Amino acid sequence: ELQHKAEELQQNLGAAEDDILTQPPATAREGIAGFFGLFIPRKDYFITPILVDLNILLFIAMVSTGVDIMLPDSESLLWWGANFRPATLNGEWWRLITCCFLHIGIIHLLMNMYALVYIGLLLEPYLGRTRFTAAYLLTGITASVASLWWHDNTVSAGASGAIFGMYGVFLAMLTTNLIEKEARTALLTSIGIFVVYNLASGMKGGIDNAAHLGGLAGGLVMGYLFVFSLKRPEAQPLKYLTIAIPALLFAVLTVGAINYIPNTMGIYQQKMKDFGAMEEKALAAYELPESATYEQKAVAFRDSGLYYWNKNLALLHEVEQLDLPVDYRLRNEKLLEYTELRIGSYTAIAKMYEENTNEYDTEIEYYNTQLGIVLDSLNVK
Repeated sequence: ELQHKAEELQQNLGAAEDDILTQPPATAREGIAGFFGLFIPRKDYFITPILVDLNILLFIAMVSTGVDIMLPDSESLLWWGANFRPATLNGEWWRLITCCFLHIGIIHLLMNMYALVYIGLLLEPYLGRTRFTAAYLLTGITASVASLWWHDNTVSAGASGAIFGMYGVFLAMLTTNLIEKEARTALLTSIGIFVVYNLASGMKGGIDNAAHLGGLAGGLVMGYLFVFSLKRPEAQPLKYLTIAIPALLFAVLTVGAINYIPNTMGIYQQKMKDFGAMEEKALAAYELPESATYEQKAVAFRDSGLYYWNKNLALLHEVEQLDLPVDYRLRNEKLLEYTELRIGSYTAIAKMYEENTNEYDTEIEYYNTQLGIVLDSLNVK
């Protein structure tokens, strides 16, 4: 009976040459091949390497155009699609997803890709390609919205929000009986430590913890919904329903949040653009040809120049009503002073040309001196 049982068991055992415990250690070449295998799609690990490759390729493209490899500046990040409330809430909604593939330096990229590969190896075999892709994109969006809500003037980028979303999905699954108890306990401990440690590290500053929490919350919701279809793999409609429900829910929440979040800095920046455009038109009075008559110059300063400076003065009084950070409010006060000085200067210059007199020279010189001081304080060159 023992012999018969041994023969039955032997049929289910692999060949001796397949036993990894009897194999010699991997060579350097095999180790390298194994490492690069992390970037190649294969069964049960298909979407993760594609996401990793996309993140890396985008970073290479950035660096190839001259972006700093260690610490890209805000302007470069914005050009490549970073999340930024004034821009995103001003119609550039695509930033909600493009920022999930963008990184602030090589260290940021490597840390996030390590975390993505780790969770991908664990989670993608359970979820499959469709659920895994949906979870990454949808939790990335919830992370971006959370970042928008929390930060009014911060440039945000990185895959960490979406990655936290994937960890949230797995945490939700690990709190159910979907996965074997022995494996569940070990995984729950390691992933729980990862999440808590990274959230705690984000408290130090310089890290977008709002995006992490937003992604994590979105992942937990999706994870619990996925459990229903994962327990019934034969029910394909249920699979797509558990993807459609969070997609619809997150879409409604995203639209609602975007309409609710005040775009104070976006309004401020638009008004500053308007200010600059009207300033340029007002300063055109100084560009009249030498052949222009005194009457023409008087009209340019009085009718055109003063018109635009008064428009700018009204605009700056509107800016005063915005809930701006202290440094922006102080800058607006300086701009108000600058504009009032311009109005005084233009008035004196217009009278000088109208009356064809030098009586206003001292007054004009005073305004020019004060304008120089204010411009220096504004750091205008």
